[in-house]
Amino acid sequence: MVETQVGPGGCGLPFGLVPVSPPGLEALYMASRKVYPDQPNPLQVAAVVKYWLGGPDPLDYISMYSHPGDSMQNVPPHWHYISFGLSDLHGDGRVHERAPNQDSPSGYGFELTFRLKKESGETSPPTWPANLLQSLAKYVFHSGNTFCTGDHVSWHAALDGSESQIQHMLLTTDVQLQTVRTPVGTVDFVQVVGVFREELQAAQRWNGSGVLNILKNIPRMNGGGPWLVTDMRRGESMIELDPGAVQVIEAGIDTDGSNLSGVTANCSWAEALIGACGGSMIEDESKKVSGEMKHPIYSHNRGMFGLGDSLESDSTELLQTKVLEGVQLTFNMESGSLLPLVLRGRIKHGRHFTFKSAVSPTAITFAAESVTGTFVDADKPYVSHGPWLQVLIKDEDVDRMSEELQCLGGPAESVDLPKTFYWGRLNLTITVVPDTLISPRSPLFNVES
Repeated sequence: MVETQVGPGGCGLPFGLVPVSPPGLEALYMASRKVYPDQPNPLQVAAVVKYWLGGPDPLDYISMYSHPGDSMQNVPPHWHYISFGLSDLHGDGRVHERAPNQDSPSGYGFELTFRLKKESGETSPPTWPANLLQSLAKYVFHSGNTFCTGDHVSWHAALDGSESQIQHMLLTTDVQLQTVRTPVGTVDFVQVVGVFREELQAAQRWNGSGVLNILKNIPRMNGGGPWLVTDMRRGESMIELDPGAVQVIEAGIDTDGSNLSGVTANCSWAEALIGACGGSMIEDESKKVSGEMKHPIYSHNRGMFGLGDSLESDSTELLQTKVLEGVQLTFNMESGSLLPLVLRGRIKHGRHFTFKSAVSPTAITFAAESVTGTFVDADKPYVSHGPWLQVLIKDEDVDRMSEELQCLGGPAESVDLPKTFYWGRLNLTITVVPDTLISPRSPLFNVES
């Protein structure tokens, strides 16, 4: 990608040349001009070779605006990045199928934005946020899955490649850019917000919107504020800045449960067969349906029973429904650390939760007894549908299992791995292994529902 100075009408042409802008692109430019009327010619990062010509970058452009901030609202001066390319810019089918009408989503129906606090004396915007937005856009194009307000991304590295503790992302609605109705469909603006690991975990255990509301209202928040400007130099997490946040989160979990319904995970499952002497034998299903446990990419999986499309296979045998006598589940530490929230935040509230592998069709869904439309019930708590395993957790077992798995919710270094949990009466085994056995750094995309 290359940084260019654009002229009126955009498109990276030299100043003074006014092209006929594509309809979707022009509508988004006009929306940006309403917010920044004094910056009709912003700096842009542009794809050298456009995506429809075989280039690697799906975003045609990322505009970079200078925002003065608003001290009355505790909004610091910052750079505002806006993407162009996740929506249908051209309306001629070169990238996206054209929407059937103007009220339908344009392309993927959204563009990404990012607000980065300005450093003292900084006169030009850093370009690393443009690369970050391109990485997120590549996931969307490669997977076909979209981002929505409330989603969050586990990144496992400082967003700018520094030593910063801002290593993950929550997603929200951009406060200034409203939904745009273009000639080729509607476009929303989803803002990326950089957060600490503790803030990501709080969003997973409860919900992203609740965590963002806490961040908005912390007076001592360096940067941030009601517009959620990311400050890569922030040195304290939400929990350190506002000790009362813990009580708010815990109360929210008890009252609301968790909105997180599924994640991409390093996981596998195998059938545990009951032997003649009452013991169990493990029949390895992973070679059949899950493949090797490699690092995941971002995954998007809204709802338990939307998995059908992703689990399709040419093999009728793989898609047969099979009742299992017992199961052994394996997770890496990052995925396994979510098991306490699965039980406390989802199952205890009568919901379901799915771990979906990004490298194979494998999926593991935990369901409460009250969840309808499942393959499982009290008499057959373990049922596979091809590579998709469903596990029923009975109400009577939730508290005991939650208590035994609670150690996984603490710091990873405090858990002696690999660690195996076994419930003989249930013929259920869960083993958690170190992340390093699977991936040195595993990005994880999480979905609220």
